[in-house]
Amino acid sequence: MDTKNSVFTAKDDKGKTTTYEIIFKFDSDQTKKSYVVYTDHVKEKGRERVFANIYDKTGRSKELVPIETEEEWNTIEAFLSQLEGQKNEETN
Repeated sequence: MDTKNSVFTAKDDKGKTTTYEIIFKFDSDQTKKSYVVYTDHVKEKGRERVFANIYDKTGRSKELVPIETEEEWNTIEAFLSQLEGQKNEETN
């Protein structure tokens, strides 16, 4: 897992540019894909919005690929739960 925070910008289909901060990246042995989790620091209902996509860790493609399967979302949710559990252990 790469926890180095870095930023990237992206344009939406209307030409608006948004800056995002990468929270972390990880590879899944189960799906054989690389994932990036990031935020734009906009809060909704008191919580910061978080996004996740598949990315090409070789760097050949800069495109973020949407996550479309239930298995992939479950993989990401399990990883987030694991991180939250580790964070809770560190603060106790």
